Amino acid sequence: MKHFFNRRETIVTEALDGLLLTSSSGRLARLDSFPDIKVILRADWDKSKVAIISGGGAGHEPSHAGFVGKGMLTAAVSGEIFASPSVDAVLTAIRAVAGPKGALLIVKNYTGDRLNFGLAAEKARAEGFDVEMVIVADDIAIPGINQPRGVAGTLFVHKIAGYHAERGEDLKMVAAHAAAAAGDIVSLGMSLSTCSVPGQEHEDRLGENEGELGLGIHGEPGVERIALQPVADIVATMVARLSPALREGASHALLINNLGAVPPLEMTVIANAVLSPLGRRIRLIIGPAPMMTALNMNGFSLSLIRLDAARETALTAAVEPHAWMPAVERHEIQIIAAPKTSAGLNGAAAAGENARNRRLITALCEHLISQESELNRLDGRVGDGDTGSTVATGARSVLARLDTLPLDRPAATLAALGDILGTSMGGSSGVLLSIFFTAAAKAMADKADISAALLAGLDRMTFYGGAAVGDRTMVDALSPALQALASGDVAAAARAAVAGAESTKTMTKARAGRASYVGERDLAGVADPGAVAVAGAFGVVASLA
Repeated sequence: MKHFFNRRETIVTEALDGLLLTSSSGRLARLDSFPDIKVILRADWDKSKVAIISGGGAGHEPSHAGFVGKGMLTAAVSGEIFASPSVDAVLTAIRAVAGPKGALLIVKNYTGDRLNFGLAAEKARAEGFDVEMVIVADDIAIPGINQPRGVAGTLFVHKIAGYHAERGEDLKMVAAHAAAAAGDIVSLGMSLSTCSVPGQEHEDRLGENEGELGLGIHGEPGVERIALQPVADIVATMVARLSPALREGASHALLINNLGAVPPLEMTVIANAVLSPLGRRIRLIIGPAPMMTALNMNGFSLSLIRLDAARETALTAAVEPHAWMPAVERHEIQIIAAPKTSAGLNGAAAAGENARNRRLITALCEHLISQESELNRLDGRVGDGDTGSTVATGARSVLARLDTLPLDRPAATLAALGDILGTSMGGSSGVLLSIFFTAAAKAMADKADISAALLAGLDRMTFYGGAAVGDRTMVDALSPALQALASGDVAAAARAAVAGAESTKTMTKARAGRASYVGERDLAGVADPGAVAVAGAFGVVASLA
């Protein structure tokens, strides 16, 4: 699997430096023991309060360094990818940030982390530091296991401990809040792929239609493989396993964690699926977001913690680290009534009669319908072969609604044509003609000059569509025709349209539309079908003038 990195040996230190360089100046720092001992700490720390220290192997970004800052962690100790930091690294962090009020270590329940953080705590105590340690074991994937893993629910403990430390509480109280919170957290993960470690050969153990339920944050196998299924069914299974740990009648906070590679679109689908079965039992929501990842694992985890007033206050308090997603209260979807359809130009588009306009529109539509096969043939040589069908569909829709058109009001008629073509024709040509007639209608309503109005429509159509004369589109016929029409000579306009359409036969490079993907040899000698349709329409207008 491909990754962006320089050397496997330096990926963690380079990533931590990248974090420091992209954080606000004066907010974060690292010890000069880098790179052997990787400790990220608050640059503004004055040791006047309890220090909160956490950490572990890299690969879980933004954990753990991403949560260093006012209101959360004081320091984070990093090992290599998925490897616990050394005893010396943890001890160095304690020495760097622990003051008279001491330090609390928050440790995920993995053997390496327990041992290295634990020995560092003992050595720090021997040096005279006041140190407590809280172990988080929130994973419920394996029932009855003596040592459940610590996973994303650890972030609840970071936030709660950080809040109480920031308030100035003593170490005993901060540790008590953290330990109580750790005991009330449950988490469960689900993934459709294993993760891939940069610089190592990757082998996905899952089949094409398999996922894993209950896997850890280091790529270790899940408790069971399950068949790929709708996310609502996956979530229902996860909620069923989490629910026994929820206290009846209590409210909870939910953390929806992206394990690394789930697209934002899918994460919000997951969020919707999760919140439905849990209903009113959820009061606060954190995420969805990548908060404790497993490199590029295509999975997510759910973590729940029982709330009381103190925890709710702690979890909703503002913090400095941007990696923490602010908690939001559970709420119903707000629905606002959509605006009513505009009455349109010249008032409501009530039907009106004008024999001349009826005859003109009918003749134009019938001609375009009769040209369906020929226009498709031309488009089959330079495009995707559907110009005739698209134009004929629009013409038939106009004829079908002819009796409803405000034929006695030109501006309203143009607006109605724009609406019909925009909804019935489809494709880019339908939208372009809808823009043309809609803009022309607006200009006509401002000043009753049909030539000027149609030129205004052309201006907007070319602005949005991007085509100009010479680009081998309908504009090559429409633009010269409308310029000629401005003089009042309809016959001249028809001749200009024909000449414009003919000119497209010599254009062997299209700069817009589907013909832009066609080679020069295939374009030579073939007229643009849109331009041919325009020329035919002006011929009909001239014959009725």
